[in-house]
Amino acid sequence: MSHDTILSNDHISFETAAQHATARVPVFTPNCRVDMARLEMLGQRYECASHVMVCEDRLFLGLVRIEDLLSAPADITLAELMDSQAPIVAPGVDQEIAAWRAVNHEESALSVVDAQGCLVGVIPPHRLLAVLLSEHEEDLSRLGGFTKGAEAARSSSEEPVRRRFRHRIPWLLVGLAGALLAADFVGQFEAQLQSKIILAFFIPGIVYLADAVGTQTETVVVRGLSVGVGMRQMLGRELLVGLAIGLALALVAGPLVWWRWGSPEIALCVGLSVFVSCATATLTAMALPWLLNSFSLDPAFGSGPLATVIQDLFSVLIYFTIASALF
Repeated sequence: MSHDTILSNDHISFETAAQHATARVPVFTPNCRVDMARLEMLGQRYECASHVMVCEDRLFLGLVRIEDLLSAPADITLAELMDSQAPIVAPGVDQEIAAWRAVNHEESALSVVDAQGCLVGVIPPHRLLAVLLSEHEEDLSRLGGFTKGAEAARSSSEEPVRRRFRHRIPWLLVGLAGALLAADFVGQFEAQLQSKIILAFFIPGIVYLADAVGTQTETVVVRGLSVGVGMRQMLGRELLVGLAIGLALALVAGPLVWWRWGSPEIALCVGLSVFVSCATATLTAMALPWLLNSFSLDPAFGSGPLATVIQDLFSVLIYFTIASALF
């Protein structure tokens, strides 16, 4: 039996399960008796003693909760007492996934085991709590504008007026340029507007619906990321949802426009525009925050204005392109 250090994790990459694991835990062989384990733990200092690890030549077999060890008969072995189905994670698993696995299994600590089945260490309760708190703050920051973490969000909230102005005005100038470009787009279709002034009635509605779909997509993606769901897992489903939402809105908008304004051509134009604009809004809403982060730009200031102006331009262009084809 031994409680020596199992493995140093100084080399492990940032934000993984192994980075939070400690090897300073009680480790015993499965044939060790309960009374001997309790006796040997006396006077020892561990970083985590909420669980006793049961290993054979460093091969992880199970664990014994400290409350079970203290209350068990003295003459039984740890093999009889241990939980061989205790949850484990690999060293490279993301810290948030590891923390949620412990929560889902109602464990206060989590064993980290490598591909060979050897114990790397244990993530103690206070580190699991720190991970959950850190990830919670990061998720809230993302909801507020896709910043990388709470520290970045706090810095953005506390910076002086001059710096706030410098950080925000460039993106808003981009938005202004986009607004002027959108006006130019509309001007290119002056002939269609003169012959069908009713086309102008639906521009605000189509732009609003596309922006609303984009905002919903951002929220769903952030929620997925907060529980460890990767972007690749969400990409296909969100694109399909965007298509389904666009189709549903088009099927509602088209007949209503036909009924209210009595023009099947206008109804078809509005319906098709709503469908295509909503579909593209989903893709824009997923791509921009990721793209800004890739270029080390703070999405807290850029993703909102940039996503809005790009989607508005797309919506106007889509609308009048379809109108030109139909009229």
